[in-house]
Amino acid sequence: MKDDRFVADLLEHGGAVKGEPQTLDVRLFFRLLVFTRCTAVQPVVDAVRASGLDAVVYADLTDPYGVGVLVMAEDPEVFAGSARDLFVREPFTALAPQPALTMVGRTYGAGREPDLEDWLLHKPRRHALDPACPWAIWYPLRRLGSFNRLSRSEQGRIMAEHALIGRAYGEIGKAVDIRLECHGLDRDDHEFLLGLIGPQLYPLSKLVKDMRATRQTSEFIQTMGPFFVGRAIYQAPVPERSRRRSPTRSSCPPSATS
Repeated sequence: MKDDRFVADLLEHGGAVKGEPQTLDVRLFFRLLVFTRCTAVQPVVDAVRASGLDAVVYADLTDPYGVGVLVMAEDPEVFAGSARDLFVREPFTALAPQPALTMVGRTYGAGREPDLEDWLLHKPRRHALDPACPWAIWYPLRRLGSFNRLSRSEQGRIMAEHALIGRAYGEIGKAVDIRLECHGLDRDDHEFLLGLIGPQLYPLSKLVKDMRATRQTSEFIQTMGPFFVGRAIYQAPVPERSRRRSPTRSSCPPSATS
């Protein structure tokens, strides 16, 4: 008799290495908080730097009084602990939070990554904290349920089209991406959180436009946005263990994005 019991899988999965599967029970969490009524950015930068958190401070492109603070941590307790302590003190108590622009997500393995630990924990840090890539567009999205009813092979073909465009931008050094899942973490029930990172803003905007023609975006995206667009005015140093294992270079361009 077939056993139809559901078995929970709480591991992240990468590609096989020498025939052995890669699995890890770690991931990196990201949270972006956005504020307005900021008339002086230096106190914000000073406070974030003093916190010692892996963090980025962005000047908001669409709001001259806006700032965004991106914090990343492997332990989500950080957001309820040291990161919370940061945001309940000056200068943040004098600012006005923009909860509609709060974004939360976590890294995940898609089952193909050749170095799962680097993919989950280190590469996203290098991208977000790379001083050569100060521009960022962050946005959440939710797919239509019909995408999940497609066969795995059909899903793969749809995502391959998407990846081809992202890879083309990566190969010329114009964009890298940070792809996160946010199931159950997002106020508005989004499923994914995307960060497009690059040395200039225009190519990131053009990448969003080019992705609109793909089958995934044109047929299977239910909601996309809101969008936060910012330029980094402070980036914490990349932690030693997250620096490249190969000879040092900027994370722009990447080997591939999708």
